[in-house]
Amino acid sequence: MSAVLAELRTGNAPFDVERVRADFPILSRQVHGRPLVYLDSAASAQKPRQVIEAESRVYESEYANVHRGVHYLSQVATEKFEATRTRIAAFINAPDENEVVFTRGASEAINLVAFSYVAHFLKEGDEILISELEHHSNIVPWQLAAQRCGAVIRAIPICDDGQIDMAAYAELLGPRTRLVAITGQSNALGIVPPLERIIPMAHDAGARVLVDGCQAITHRPVDVQAMGCDFFVFSGHKIYGPTGVGALWGRAELLEAMPPWQGGGEMIARVGIEKSTYKGIPHRFEAGTPAIAQVIALKDALDYVDALGLDAIADHEAMLLDHALRRLSEMDGVTIVGTNPAKASIVSFLLDGIHPHDIGTIVDREGVAVRVGHHCAQPVMARYDIAATVRASFGLYNTLAEVDALIASLEKTREIFA
Repeated sequence: MSAVLAELRTGNAPFDVERVRADFPILSRQVHGRPLVYLDSAASAQKPRQVIEAESRVYESEYANVHRGVHYLSQVATEKFEATRTRIAAFINAPDENEVVFTRGASEAINLVAFSYVAHFLKEGDEILISELEHHSNIVPWQLAAQRCGAVIRAIPICDDGQIDMAAYAELLGPRTRLVAITGQSNALGIVPPLERIIPMAHDAGARVLVDGCQAITHRPVDVQAMGCDFFVFSGHKIYGPTGVGALWGRAELLEAMPPWQGGGEMIARVGIEKSTYKGIPHRFEAGTPAIAQVIALKDALDYVDALGLDAIADHEAMLLDHALRRLSEMDGVTIVGTNPAKASIVSFLLDGIHPHDIGTIVDREGVAVRVGHHCAQPVMARYDIAATVRASFGLYNTLAEVDALIASLEKTREIFA
């Protein structure tokens, strides 16, 4: 355990970003001869030493397949694997750890719901509402499932400032609405939709709600019971954990009614040549050998974030975002996309007369890593009639000095193109 975590757990230290940064080995490296300024955490967050060591430890001394063995290593691996399920349930305040299903990430979790719930329980003419804010992973699976069952997908528009158009949403809700799939925070703009209004309105219309929590869970506390959603998904790599692992939480009564969506080992109770029977939840949705080491190390990522405190992280990131918005607003020729004040950790912008890809290339030579493009959110770009933006996204390890480094690199970019 790092010294900063030890002190935080005893309540003796404030949020100290420099000490936190010491837990992330990659942040000490240089890029193109300059200190790395990593402003791409919305795409994938860097990993603290505790997570790196946890995954390595599994392979070095604890590895075996889970659930299938009576030998010592299998028992150890299974115990630690299931401990992560328990940890996730506590982290999101799920009523029952058996409502937590391991997946390869949020995309797979959404696909699971699309093909095991939507494709089986919706019928021709039923409606699925998504918003223009969504990541492609919260659009394409619904399209594929809708093609199978004949459902119709309808889009909730966003306002000029990037926030959900709640009046339009109210009009779209109707007797044929069966599912509302909504982001907890836009990955392209950082906008935070008012889920406290969106979810009850959907339920009043008789619809279920899935929340894509990939960005939200990293920046503020999540309580699925208080939120009131029916499904919640997230990816481990966004919350400082390993790649290749994520989770679906769903209400037990919904999961129990859903058929398996993949077949293989682990999800079966009994197999015959002509017919098989399946396990109960969550294992009926976990076919095949899982990402064992990654699942186990995900617990360490959640422990790490929990020890720092999501409220403290949110305050730190809000300071970074406010500083970035102020500095960008002081520059000539900068257009911020998504100006609604209900936003967190992300700023998406344009620099007049310079293509975002050119900006990304030049600031990279200054050691600054930002994301440029459509951010897997092409409907957002279409809404603003643009092809791409520059996106700076902040994590718990970023500093005010790094925001200033971004601004300096943008000033240099403008000088070059002038």
